[in-house]
Amino acid sequence: MINPIVKTIELGDGRTITLETGKLAKQADGSVMLRMGNTMLLATVCAAKDAVPGTDFMPLQVEYKEKFAAFGRFPGGFTKREGRASDYEILTCRLVDRALRPLFPDNYHAEVYVNIILFSADGVDMPDALAGLAASAALAVSDIPFNGPISEVRVARIDGKFVINPTFDQLEQADMDIMVAATYENIMMVEGEMSEVSEAELLEAMKVAHEAIKVHCKAQMELTEMVGKTVKREYCHEENDEELRKAVHDACYDKSYAIAASGNRNKHERQDAFDAIRDEFKAQFSEEELEEKGALIDRYYHDVEKEAMRRCILDEGKRLDGRKTTEIRPIWCEVGYLPGPHGSAIFTRGETQSLTSVTLGTKLDEKIIDDVLAHGKERFLLHYNFPPFSTGEAKAQRGVGRREIGHGALAERALVPVLPSEDEFPYAIRTVSETLESNGSTSQASICASTMSLMAAGVPIKKPVAGISCGLVTGDTDDDYIVLTDIQGLEDFFGDMDFKVAGTHDGITAIQMDIKIHGLTRPIVEEAIARTREARVYIMDEVMSKAIAE
Repeated sequence: MINPIVKTIELGDGRTITLETGKLAKQADGSVMLRMGNTMLLATVCAAKDAVPGTDFMPLQVEYKEKFAAFGRFPGGFTKREGRASDYEILTCRLVDRALRPLFPDNYHAEVYVNIILFSADGVDMPDALAGLAASAALAVSDIPFNGPISEVRVARIDGKFVINPTFDQLEQADMDIMVAATYENIMMVEGEMSEVSEAELLEAMKVAHEAIKVHCKAQMELTEMVGKTVKREYCHEENDEELRKAVHDACYDKSYAIAASGNRNKHERQDAFDAIRDEFKAQFSEEELEEKGALIDRYYHDVEKEAMRRCILDEGKRLDGRKTTEIRPIWCEVGYLPGPHGSAIFTRGETQSLTSVTLGTKLDEKIIDDVLAHGKERFLLHYNFPPFSTGEAKAQRGVGRREIGHGALAERALVPVLPSEDEFPYAIRTVSETLESNGSTSQASICASTMSLMAAGVPIKKPVAGISCGLVTGDTDDDYIVLTDIQGLEDFFGDMDFKVAGTHDGITAIQMDIKIHGLTRPIVEEAIARTREARVYIMDEVMSKAIAE
């Protein structure tokens, strides 16, 4: 006799969510069936007992799959079975991954696989808003170390009122559509689109979302108690040599700090200088000793490089390339560079460069959407490509990755609110952004280049859109932090936040925020949003408008 454990969440609007465990997929480390109305998602999580030797990162893989049978449909195509993940499924995976990843312990390196499957849908409630809660609940009923729980909700503004997890029909009436992920204490991730809302309105939406998420988190904590999984598994995924760690720090920190403070604007020269310090330290060891200690030295030196960059910013306000914390890298633009496409533009900010083209077509060129719950046509497409040569890597380009799908979707969301209606401009529009150089925030460069290329193609957009990314470096207390305008690659890699905001003069049209720490305080979020507004207005007024005014 199976006796499943069920936890019910009352949403306050007459709807409920139930989390059921102990009935299905019992061989997984954790498994939960989430039900809201007739929408049902099964989330499972499995973690390896040990880490693969040499792994020094969190090998997390999140998969989200919608079964056509969930909505009583046959898959398209000749094989009549589900195939590769759709863009929508990939974007949902990314939303869940980015909320979960920062909350695993820093020294936990076992492979973790999260699978979320839509088994039933009613076409009313939107399953992507429930996927994060389902995944977190599966972790909550497992013994996998995780500093959660988290949940995700969609916030829409309809007729001036905020609605949590709106239905498909309600969302069509909204002028704001954002996904927010958070723990009980802090916001972890934000992504979405909106019709030129103010910074204050965005902050209010995030506050409303967090209050709803707290209810979900409390329910998961109670579910963990009910299942008896409050004690998580023991693990040891890192072997450490404290004497060697101290030796690396003593020999390399001051030299690394000097490079961090040198203000060298060339990414490759600066990295070569950092690498030379590590290689100089390694030179004192024999080949046999390096076989044993080489990986540890690399890990400890990585920590030294990170500490040097962060302390240089916190103590002296000095960034790697010598900029002030509020300073944007030099920008240049050119419109009409390519004679073949209907419109084109180059946008270069520091060592980040996007070459974007626009092609106009007829209704026959519109994209046909045939997903499980979404059907129709799409007249505006924005495709983003990120070839390896953009970072100087010597490797082949193999298809379109999840990152490219995600960055392209963010740029597309930013521009949709300013596009002319089909009555005003009855053409299909395809924008392709090619990243030619990358050192920070290529998606926002794509937005700027796309705006100019749309204008060059004669598309009567309502207003120009620009985007920028802000970063964060935190110290030991809540008041010890510095927000960085226009972050570059290492500031993202070693920093605590990547906060991308795009919009017009009159408001925000798209946002994506990822963090690597356990949440942000409200003052940090407010400062970051204010910084992005100053930056995007500067880019539009002082740079883009001089390349193409209308």
